[in-house]
Amino acid sequence: MAKPIVLSLGELLWDMLPGGKRAGGAPVNFAYHAMMNGTEGWSISAVGEDELGDELLVEAEKAGIHTIIQRNAWPTSTVEVALKNGIPEYTIVKGVAWDHILLTRQLIEVAEKADAVCFGTLALRSPESHDTIVELLKHTKPSAMRFFDINLRGDHYSKELIEELLGYATVFKINDAELLLLRDMFDIRGTSDDEACRWFMNEYGLDYIILTGGSTFSTIISKNGESSTLNTPHVEVNDTVGAGDSFSGTFTGKILTGSTLAEAHRAAVNTAAYVCTQAGAWPKYPEVMPDYLAEAGE
Repeated sequence: MAKPIVLSLGELLWDMLPGGKRAGGAPVNFAYHAMMNGTEGWSISAVGEDELGDELLVEAEKAGIHTIIQRNAWPTSTVEVALKNGIPEYTIVKGVAWDHILLTRQLIEVAEKADAVCFGTLALRSPESHDTIVELLKHTKPSAMRFFDINLRGDHYSKELIEELLGYATVFKINDAELLLLRDMFDIRGTSDDEACRWFMNEYGLDYIILTGGSTFSTIISKNGESSTLNTPHVEVNDTVGAGDSFSGTFTGKILTGSTLAEAHRAAVNTAAYVCTQAGAWPKYPEVMPDYLAEAGE
């Protein structure tokens, strides 16, 4: 039986960590972890015609991620990552290769086959990549999961962009800090977090909404009324780069391969906890993923 195809759209870059550079970018992180959880992971992006671009392609191939990576005259993206108590702060520059992803027939053909597609706000900050990614979303099959991980960074977003992308989404993932910002942006006041999440679900016809609270909790709500809330297990943190993306990719992989919401949520929490104990966003998986929740008595 063929594996479900999961496609990520957007940034592929080097995270410049204090201990050295690591391959990353939220969408491709998602694809890696979806792949490690039973799917065929694909990434669409662009890198420069430079040594850093060459190295990124090698890293993606080593990780087992299928790629359609365009090469252009813009520099390969690097993001300075400062860690404060293991929590990353990002400095993201404009005018890089993934700001200039061109629409091609090849990209459309891959999008048409995808069982799930992941996208965020960052890669749509430039008109060129925005138009390409939106067109690819239009070509996904009606049954595809369209996972919008809002992933707000700096000033690389707008209300108009968020509304536009919510119109394509079937899954919406936000963290607690982003929800505070969106409450103000969408004038959602006087409600609980659960009610605010359900407002987005009803307003945009979502199948799932995912709210993460970093080191405290995560909640997933489905359109059929089912929900799951789990505490975040405490682990010895190396860094948290890519932890949220690993949560998203694992959840997607598990749902596509037949897990229940509760099973997929539990696997997502344990994977994210494991990634926090490792360096970088694409760590090698252990033979058996630790069940941190069980260790914590859940």
